[in-house]
Amino acid sequence: MSAQYENYLGLGIAGNFALHLAQAGELEDFKDVITADEAAPKGMFPFYLPHYTPSTNTTTRTPKDILTTYPLSSDTLQLPKQDVNVQTEPEVGLVCEISYKDGKVESVTPTHFGAYNDCSIRVSGAEKISDKKNWGASSKGISSSLLAIDKFAEGGVMDSFSICSFLKCDGVLRAYGEDVALSGYSYFYSKLTEWIKNQINTQENFGPLEPLSEYIEACNYPTNAIISIGATRYSEYGETTFLQKDDEIFVVVYNHNSYSFEDIVKILNDEEYSQTEMSILHQKVL
Repeated sequence: MSAQYENYLGLGIAGNFALHLAQAGELEDFKDVITADEAAPKGMFPFYLPHYTPSTNTTTRTPKDILTTYPLSSDTLQLPKQDVNVQTEPEVGLVCEISYKDGKVESVTPTHFGAYNDCSIRVSGAEKISDKKNWGASSKGISSSLLAIDKFAEGGVMDSFSICSFLKCDGVLRAYGEDVALSGYSYFYSKLTEWIKNQINTQENFGPLEPLSEYIEACNYPTNAIISIGATRYSEYGETTFLQKDDEIFVVVYNHNSYSFEDIVKILNDEEYSQTEMSILHQKVL
């Protein structure tokens, strides 16, 4: 398990790809969350709080202890001890630098991107989104091969990238999520970073959401973060298939001007993972 992001804040975004929440059975969780724009993400959640120290100040909520356990792995996915359904959530993960002013986030600057698995427990009635997101070590996935961002804006390197995902079960590789361009995200580039900044600064303890600014203060304002920007839509197979021991998970972020979807399938079947212009996450389910 790679511990290189142990000092990084871990945050995720819910509802940044059309129809995913409905597929994941999570629309009901957000029924009372009103967004400024219908296409806007529903909110953010913490999946890892480094060096969290309970504040002596008045806080509206104390996060669950499990959120202080480092969950990221680049090669394994540990299923929860309890008997629950678990699904891969194929996403793009951003490595970001965060700056603060007067206790508020002033800027969010993505520096690298790559394949990410926001693996989630599928249970109804969870109090908070984060309750389904971190159940211990190796409950999340991030590729060991991330790609540098020249500029997080149109005209930059990310214009040319797509994401796809697969599950290999009993030796058979099947598409788990749709093959989609990163431009398919509802909020992306400056629209996304402005939204993230505002959401962290203003999100309150309401419904499935948590008071992120309070948590960040208690973590002594981390200047680096891993932010997963939302899961893509599932294939018909992915929507109805949960993870089992010995499955293999693949999330691939790739330059669609250099590779076709068929190329990606061949690369994974041939186990030739050391390709340029792509970020591959390959996790064995334990």
